[in-house]
Amino acid sequence: MRSRDKGRVTALRMISAALKNAEIEKGEPLNDEDEMAVLRRQVKQREESAEAYRNAGREEQAEAETREAEIVRAYLPTPLSDEELQGLVDRVISETGASSMREMGTVMGRANELAAGRADGRKLSGIVRERLQG
Repeated sequence: MRSRDKGRVTALRMISAALKNAEIEKGEPLNDEDEMAVLRRQVKQREESAEAYRNAGREEQAEAETREAEIVRAYLPTPLSDEELQGLVDRVISETGASSMREMGTVMGRANELAAGRADGRKLSGIVRERLQG
C-alpha cells in the first residue's frame, strides 16, 4: 500500500477475501492445503478471465487479470519442472504397474498426491496420457 501499487493492493485484497470466504464456507480455520487450493483456484480464475477478455478484444482488462494471476502465483509453491513431472509420472507408473489408458485415473490420483499441488493438471495429464499410450 505504501508503494502505491494499486494492482498489487487489489490482488492482495482479493486473496484475503477469497481466503476469508473459504474459511466461512468450511466453518473452521483453513489449513495450508486448503489455502493453497484457494490460491490455485484464484490463479485459474484470473487466467480464464484474461483469456475471455482477450477473445473479446479487451486487452487492457486481460493484462490486468494476468498481472493479478502473477501476484497470486507468487504465494504458491514453485511448480515442478517438466523433467520432474516426467520422473514423477514414470515413478508412479512403475509403482502402480499401469500399462494402459484404463489405469489413467489411478496414475493421475497418485501423481497428484505426490506432486502436492505443485503440478499443473493439464500438463500432468498430458504426460500421463503420453506415457500410457506408448
